[in-house]
Amino acid sequence: MEQSIYALILAGGSGERFWPLSRRARPKQLLRLVSDKTLLEDTVARLDGLVPRDHILILTNVDQEAAVRELLPDFLKENIVAEPAKRDTAAAVALGVGWVAARDHRATMVVLPADHVIKDIAAFHRTLLIAAAAAVETGALVTIGIKPAWACPGFGYIEQGPPLKLKNDASGSSAVHHVIRFREKPNAELAESFVRQGNFRWNAGMFVWAVPGVLSEFNRHTSELAHFISQLSVPKNFEQALRERFSKLPKISFDYAIMEKADRVLVVEAAFDWDDVGGWQAVANYFGTDSDSNAANGDVTAVDSTHNIVFVEDGTKVALLGVHNLIVVRTGDALLICDRHKAEKIKGLVGKLPEELQ
Repeated sequence: MEQSIYALILAGGSGERFWPLSRRARPKQLLRLVSDKTLLEDTVARLDGLVPRDHILILTNVDQEAAVRELLPDFLKENIVAEPAKRDTAAAVALGVGWVAARDHRATMVVLPADHVIKDIAAFHRTLLIAAAAAVETGALVTIGIKPAWACPGFGYIEQGPPLKLKNDASGSSAVHHVIRFREKPNAELAESFVRQGNFRWNAGMFVWAVPGVLSEFNRHTSELAHFISQLSVPKNFEQALRERFSKLPKISFDYAIMEKADRVLVVEAAFDWDDVGGWQAVANYFGTDSDSNAANGDVTAVDSTHNIVFVEDGTKVALLGVHNLIVVRTGDALLICDRHKAEKIKGLVGKLPEELQ
């Protein structure tokens, strides 16, 4: 690709659904859930051949900064930045845009969460290159849409409009579509209707744009964040602006602040596999499974027990007798036993635990 391309990896999430393995200082993206590498390591490696390492900014927070730096010791020190306070995704993206604009104000930029599982790297690259071409040609903000595998009420949705033919698309079948609107997380019935209509895609929080295009939208819709970006873009002013201004920025999501209001928004359907591994039930799909649908990352003996999920951090032998539909997770200092049908309530449980276990 001829244009300069940069990437912002958002790696500051809490990942409370994976307690007790996840903690404030070791959230989901820093866990080895589906392979011998963490999700963050896989996200960085997935960009090899598409984005140079020195063009990648990893944005984390002060609780997790030390763990991220330890995990990626060869990564450029200045390319790992910790947010001094939690201000939601609009401020995080603004920080990334300012970081990129200071280096190349005409660059193309990719924004990626750090906690997704994607195996088909070639298809991932192809999708991002299509999105980048669309962003450069049209000046639009481009989002990556995931074709729904089921009527999930836990995701936001993108209502996909008519296709857009790019000038340089020789295939004759453009994967680029106009966005009609974004839809918040629906109830189960509405999610079913979205899937039946066929033109809705999951919003996975992956974006591509040319820096001038996103700057225009920030200037149009949120002057405070636009001013912050302009301060970051001044040579040698980045650290001071981050330290003095970031904590005072509005706490608002990027979707609400920019994407839902932007004049030109396009969607490219992902040509790659995708999983956000949102909780223990999703991770169980990557574990070994016995004939009674017990999924485990290690050695389990199960008698008269079905549909259980077991994760042990230290190789402890687990025996199950007469239990069904449980999640059992053992770490060095904590044990979780949970009805798998109530796994979504683990996040609420964490706040009731002693501070040192959160």
